[in-house]
Amino acid sequence: MKTRVADHLTTVFFIISLLTAAGSSEHDLFLEFCGKWRHGNNSLSLNIDVSPGCGLLNVLANESSLSVRGRITANCHKTEVIHLNKYVERNPDTDFCLHWEPLLDQMMLKVGERNLVLCPPSRPEQNCCTDLSNEPNMPEAKYGIDKGRVRTDNYADKTLEGYSFKGAITNCKNLCDLVNQTSVKGFHNTEHPCAQKYEKEMKNDSKRERVSTSGPKQKTSVTVDLPPALTSKVSVTFFKNISMFPPFSLSAHETAGPEEAKPLMDVVEISVENEIIADLPEPVKIFFDHDYIPGNLRRKCVAWDTHRDPLEVNWLDFGCKTKRKGSWHTECQCDHLTYFTVLVQLEPKPVRHLLALTAITYVGCAASFISCIGVIVFFCRNRRRTKEQSVAIHLGLTLALALLSLIFFFTGVLANVGGDNVCTWVGALLHYALLSSLTWMGIEVLNTFWLVYMVFRPSPRPYVWYLIGFVLPVVPVGILAGVGDIYGMAEIEQADDEDDPYRMCWMKLNEQNVLLAHCFTTMALLAVLVSSGVLMLFLVFREIRTRDEWKQNRVAFLSIWGLSCLFGVTWGLTFLNIEPLSDFILFLSCFLNSFQGFFLMLRFYMMNWVRKQANRSVLGSTSSGSVKQHMLQTTEKS
Repeated sequence: MKTRVADHLTTVFFIISLLTAAGSSEHDLFLEFCGKWRHGNNSLSLNIDVSPGCGLLNVLANESSLSVRGRITANCHKTEVIHLNKYVERNPDTDFCLHWEPLLDQMMLKVGERNLVLCPPSRPEQNCCTDLSNEPNMPEAKYGIDKGRVRTDNYADKTLEGYSFKGAITNCKNLCDLVNQTSVKGFHNTEHPCAQKYEKEMKNDSKRERVSTSGPKQKTSVTVDLPPALTSKVSVTFFKNISMFPPFSLSAHETAGPEEAKPLMDVVEISVENEIIADLPEPVKIFFDHDYIPGNLRRKCVAWDTHRDPLEVNWLDFGCKTKRKGSWHTECQCDHLTYFTVLVQLEPKPVRHLLALTAITYVGCAASFISCIGVIVFFCRNRRRTKEQSVAIHLGLTLALALLSLIFFFTGVLANVGGDNVCTWVGALLHYALLSSLTWMGIEVLNTFWLVYMVFRPSPRPYVWYLIGFVLPVVPVGILAGVGDIYGMAEIEQADDEDDPYRMCWMKLNEQNVLLAHCFTTMALLAVLVSSGVLMLFLVFREIRTRDEWKQNRVAFLSIWGLSCLFGVTWGLTFLNIEPLSDFILFLSCFLNSFQGFFLMLRFYMMNWVRKQANRSVLGSTSSGSVKQHMLQTTEKS
């Protein structure tokens, strides 16, 4: 008991001493030593000789070799000579950085533009070597290390033979727990800097075994589903710190294209001691519960490939399948064992065929605006002749669509002329017009439901619908405008010419708060509208499918098509992103939604023409009784 208390107090005083020494790099929990290696033009090599213990770490250099030697690791034992000709260009000076992470027992070396893993990350033993301090400088030399520094602290402007660092033994578990509660220089801003390791003895049966990360305060979690083909002791290690997998070690060009990518906060290692497991008959399933990932960002399950070069880390999707489970979950299925994570593209992928889509949008918005003006004039002229309350609702929808088409038509021009200041107001107005249009489409769904199922109950007054359609959307837009930094200029990159993006006034892209605002306002309303519209189409079809005129395919198609435009069902194509048909769906969605005002004009024109034909047939009847009966039939059909 006394020993445990003494160890705990020693670690506490160690943390306090580091806190009081903040601002100095004399004592560092982890090491980031960088400099320039001055060498000759002959063959170059890297000499590695590290072993478990806690003593001196020497970084030496001469005309032909760079050496990393010392007793500093917890588990890693590596003695090797590596030829660097394929890693380093023949320049007089080569930049390098040595990273040592004692809490994860990892050592990495960046030499030139290549990144070599000298000791892969693992869960350290009870004690680890940390509190590194610089020893006296070595002699000057013609070839060696120039401008050596630990992070931002320079040690010498001269070229020295090498540098030495001395470490001290510390209880790693206590240190991890204390660092988790204390802000200490040298630790990354993560939830927990240490790894969690679990060992599972697989039984020889047909059941799958599950291992999950623990901790009630964790925002993200990982669950590993092990197949029954693994019959030995399996080690599963969960890492909550991606700093040990620095961005420069990612081969993004092999996974997510030329765009920059990064791993999730969670990385999991699955291994069997002294065995290489590959080509499993049933895959290992890894379930990542992560932070929100927008739908326009690509993600891909990747594994740490060490087969091509054990020293160089490459994140490859070979042997892994990616299954999206919404914006918060990703499932990876892999047929081998190594390190796994999910690479996320940092920027939205460029839009293909942006010029053609823009042209369709401009033509569609112009046609829709002109069509909506014609419909508004038609409704205003005939409003006194009819007492149908549906006309007031149709008029509200047409007004909203006219405003949306007009603003969207000029948003690109205003973005290039007015800049960000104008786009703040235009973006908010465009968002309001979109929400108002979607709200009026929802009102059309409610009105149709009322006419079909609430025949003997009076529908709400027109002013109620106008308050809902035009005033209600002001609330979310006003709140977002009050929050600030939501609306502004949005740049959409085109795949054909990334240097000339399309600018428009809308919500600012690539901001998490903006994405959340977009999801909770536009996308939420759109999801409710599309689902209710599809349901209403089904109910209307069920009510009138037995009528004689519906037996004609032409009439049935035109009726369903007209109601689909009225209910905004075509906006449901926004949720479809099937990769083989993504371009076709994008063009179809752009065409249908841009020309929605034009399609509504055709619908109202056809309805008016049908009414005129019905009235002519009534006037042509000779019997008053037959006239009355025909009028009742016409009313029922309408």
